Parts: sequence; structure tokens; C-alpha cells
Amino acid sequence: MGLTLAVVAIVSGALIVGALIGVNGKLRPRTEGFIVALAGGALLLSLVTELIEPTLEKSTIWMVVPGVVTGAMLFTAIDYWIDEKWGSNSGGGLLAAVTTDGIPENLALGVALIAAGPKEVAALAASILLSNLPEAASGARSMRENQKWSKGKVIGVWAATAAILSAAAIVGNVAFAGVSEHVLGFVRCVAAGAVVASLGTEVFPKAYKEDAHTVGIATALGVLLALILSEIGGG
Repeated sequence: MGLTLAVVAIVSGALIVGALIGVNGKLRPRTEGFIVALAGGALLLSLVTELIEPTLEKSTIWMVVPGVVTGAMLFTAIDYWIDEKWGSNSGGGLLAAVTTDGIPENLALGVALIAAGPKEVAALAASILLSNLPEAASGARSMRENQKWSKGKVIGVWAATAAILSAAAIVGNVAFAGVSEHVLGFVRCVAAGAVVASLGTEVFPKAYKEDAHTVGIATALGVLLALILSEIGGG
């Protein structure tokens, strides 16, 4: 559990680091877009290798298909509701959107750590960490510029968000530790489906908007990064 807590703390701590970068204006939009695409590519592959493939090995395709579809539908419905209720540019809408994106990722991390150690889920953890940095930087900058929040308030909000997402990972790790492989596999795939939906609706469109010319290269490099980390973890 100690190693699990350390991994979760480092990954969620990237939100606070990103927020600090954002409120001080240290990350250029094109650089932000490149990192977002890099993280998205890495996340896409790591979801397959560290969540979906283990389910296929230990359970059946009939856990994978409904799990992924359910996760994607849940994320899409919640994301739509948030846009309709708050709007994507308001403070409340931004925080709700970040939490909606982050909970499936952190739940996936916590569940993945049940059957493996930090080394075996290195690609997933690194991908989430990479995605947290520019997401928090962009959100913090938006809060400063659009909502006129103070630096202290922005950092405090992102610290609270990091705590909530850390809790999601720990709850996932503890709550599903004793369940059968079929149930665990279904939960893995629900989390994976939700993250895939967030990549398609939030991550890649944002990356293209900020850095249209190199987003394809960054995504490919992200896939390679996740592949290398998976090989290191499995070696």
C-alpha cells in the first residue's frame, strides 16, 4: 500500500505543479498542446496494455466489450450534462470537467495497481502524470484570466482537486481488491472506456487547437513512450 500511495501522490501532485506553472504563465500554448497530445497517445496505448489486455487474459471478451462501452457512455453523458449545466468556460464547469476527466484516470490507476506493482503500471502512471501537468496549467491560467481568481485561491482549488482524485485512486484500489477477476476486469474496462471517451472529446481536440501542426507527431511519440515504459515494466 505504501508504494501505491506514493505513485498516487506523485501523479496527483502533478496537478499542483501544473497549477503553479499556469498561474505564473510559464507554459506556452503550443508547448501545452504538444504535451497534451503526447500524454493522450501514451494514455491510449497504456489503457490497452495495462487495463484491457489483462482483462482479456484473466477474464473474457464479454467483460471487455460491455465494460468499455459502459465507461464511454457514462463519461459522454456526464460530460454533456456538465456542458449544459455550467458551460465549459465557467469556473464551476471547468472544475467539474477536470474532475470528470480525472476520476476515471485515477480509478483506472488504482484498479491497475491491485494486480501489479508501480513498475508494471509505469506507462499508465506516467501518461496520467503527463496529462495532469498541461491540464492544470491551462485550467489555472483560465481561472486567473477569465474568473479573476487570486493565485492563492487557484492553487488551493487545484490542491483540493488533487486530493479528490487521489482519493478516487485509493478507493478504487481498496474497494475492488477482493473481487473476482471478472468483476475486476469489468471495472478496469469501464474506467478504460471512460478515459478513451475523454481522449476523443476533450484531450485530442484541445491538443489540435493549441498545436495543429505537430499534434500527430506528439501523439505518435506518446504511443512509443508508453510502449517503452511497458517493456521496461514487464522486463
